[in-house]
Amino acid sequence: MTAERDMIVRTWCATATDAGAQEYHRYFAGTLLPQLRDLPGFVGGYLLSRDLDSTVELTVHTFWESPAAIRAFAGDDTTASVVEPEAQAALLDYDRTAIHRSVLVDACR
Repeated sequence: MTAERDMIVRTWCATATDAGAQEYHRYFAGTLLPQLRDLPGFVGGYLLSRDLDSTVELTVHTFWESPAAIRAFAGDDTTASVVEPEAQAALLDYDRTAIHRSVLVDACR
C-alpha cells in the first residue's frame, strides 16, 4: 500500500493536572513548535487533550517527511520520546516511547 504522500506521524501520550496541562500547552505552542519548525523534514503537529476523572490526558502527534528527519530530531533510538525537562515538570507521567505510523490519507490539506 502506498501512502498518498510519504509522511510519518510520531505519537506519544502524557497525563497532567489541569494546571500542568495548561503549562504544557504553553510550552508546546511557545517553545517546542518554534524549535520543530526549524528542523528539516518537520511537517506539523497537533496537541490533543482529553479530560479524565482527575487528570488530563495529552496526546502529541508530530508529522515528519521521513525516518531520517525523525532520527535527526530524536537520535538513533527513534522510538524514545523526546521530553525536555521543562516539559517533564508540567507532566505527571508520560510515555517513554513514541509510536510511528505511516500517513495513508491526509484529509487536512
